[in-house]
Amino acid sequence: MGEKGSQPDLSGADLHIAVVVARYNEDVTKRLLRGALGALEAREVAEPDVYWVPGALELPVTALTLAEKGQHDAIVCLGCVIRGETFHFEVVASQAAAGIMQVQLDTGVPVAFGVLTTEDKDQALARSGPKNNKGAEAAEAAIEMANMLRSIQG
Repeated sequence: MGEKGSQPDLSGADLHIAVVVARYNEDVTKRLLRGALGALEAREVAEPDVYWVPGALELPVTALTLAEKGQHDAIVCLGCVIRGETFHFEVVASQAAAGIMQVQLDTGVPVAFGVLTTEDKDQALARSGPKNNKGAEAAEAAIEMANMLRSIQG
């Protein structure tokens, strides 16, 4: 059978991918989206669908609805949660991550986690720039996983 995945398959020419973006901390999430769209274009993904939602907690239900519809090979979730003075950061960050993971497990559709969870705005900006962009990394992970699951499923 051989070894699979030692070299990522990042060919996106025949993939249909959705990107779900949180508006909260929009100055950062727009940068993540720019990175994701750039990576998808570089990997020849034609016309990804982009959906904007209010915040990180709305990412999982939107990803679930898209995955259940069955029109996308993978979904990229992008958001930014910056620590504040209350417990809210921990709740939003952990529940968004858990929800996104659950969507993958329930549907079998890869959902890439491109949600920044940072201590401050400077960290968020550093991870959403032109050279270090977690949105681009999430997009490439989505492509790789869509291709991996296709190869497993035959």
